[in-house]
Amino acid sequence: MPHHLYLVRHGEQLDAEHGLQDGPLSPRGRRQAELLAERLGGIPFDNAWHSPLQRATETAAIIAAKMPSLSPEPSALLFDCIPSGPAPATPKAYDAFFGSVTEAEIEAGTAQMEDAAAEFLRSHRDDRHDLLITHNFVIGWFVREVLSAPDWRWLSINQANCGLTVLTQRSGRPWNLVVHNDLSHLPFELRTGLPEPFAV
Repeated sequence: MPHHLYLVRHGEQLDAEHGLQDGPLSPRGRRQAELLAERLGGIPFDNAWHSPLQRATETAAIIAAKMPSLSPEPSALLFDCIPSGPAPATPKAYDAFFGSVTEAEIEAGTAQMEDAAAEFLRSHRDDRHDLLITHNFVIGWFVREVLSAPDWRWLSINQANCGLTVLTQRSGRPWNLVVHNDLSHLPFELRTGLPEPFAV
């Protein structure tokens, strides 16, 4: 029986451009979440979890408001984090990014994502539809994990705000990437969180 994992990046955060670590959704972020909820409305979700950070919690609440049977739960495994450090093969273009990250942050993020993969990517015998509302780097790590890409590649796998990624595993088979960063539910003016040339 297939296990479907739906990965969603939170909606746009208010004043995120000012470097705030967390905060409420912007009006545009709320609309993104509402449209995503409509997109997900026909899926028979069994479980839903979200990052405890405010922007993800509010996104989860908006989605749950349109799905009365869904009760998203916070999970510390879905916090925003740095999943791994640089490797010898990591392009020099990422040196500046890693230069602002501490070893403690990398160690904590690596441990978190090892636990998250063990929890959310484990095999199940029943047909399941699970929803995770989390952050760009976390989703990038899950996609990298499923594709067995080098550890550092999570950094080059980006998701827009309220973009939809779907992973599926059938019994006895490896996980498959079915959909990545699908934005068909969002009009162009609501596509945020990616460099401008890629927000199409």
